[in-house]
Amino acid sequence: MGILLAFAPFIAFAVLDRLVGPVEGLIAGALVSATMLLRDWMSPGRTPKILEIGTVLLFGGLALYAVAGGPTRSVMGGSVMGVRLLVDAGLLLIVLISIALRRPFTLQYAREQVAHEFWDSPNFIHTNYVITGVWALAFLVLVIADLTLLYRPDLPPRFGIVATVLALVGAIKFTSWYPERRRSAAGTV
Repeated sequence: MGILLAFAPFIAFAVLDRLVGPVEGLIAGALVSATMLLRDWMSPGRTPKILEIGTVLLFGGLALYAVAGGPTRSVMGGSVMGVRLLVDAGLLLIVLISIALRRPFTLQYAREQVAHEFWDSPNFIHTNYVITGVWALAFLVLVIADLTLLYRPDLPPRFGIVATVLALVGAIKFTSWYPERRRSAAGTV
């Protein structure tokens, strides 16, 4: 559940982007992500997570750039799709950086749900690398869909919606299925 809550800033962005506009969506994403990061800093037993820190930097930077009068219309492709591309590419980059730093972003959420003695087990760590890789693949699908719609505006918007839903639902289902599969294969409960 914690990992899904981490995507609340992206949900806020998507809703306001569609209803009001991309700049308002970026501001909403920044505010929601800052609130979540502040919650982790102030709550006992919680620590700020790579995804949340990256999300604050992503939405905060894009929102400041847009509000400060940066040429968002031309730099961001002149469309809502251009802004979505930046957000989705930023999310993909955050996930890839977490892997490069040898701290797959799912590890921090998984540690909140399993006993401390499993945290350093090779199986636990491997499982989180695989799950993080699947999320990276899902975000890559979003980026490809955004690029396709940006450069092929003749395609119906539902192309992007279907690609996004399939990628995210697939990643969510894999995240819940794979650890159970690994435990069963290892013969642990």
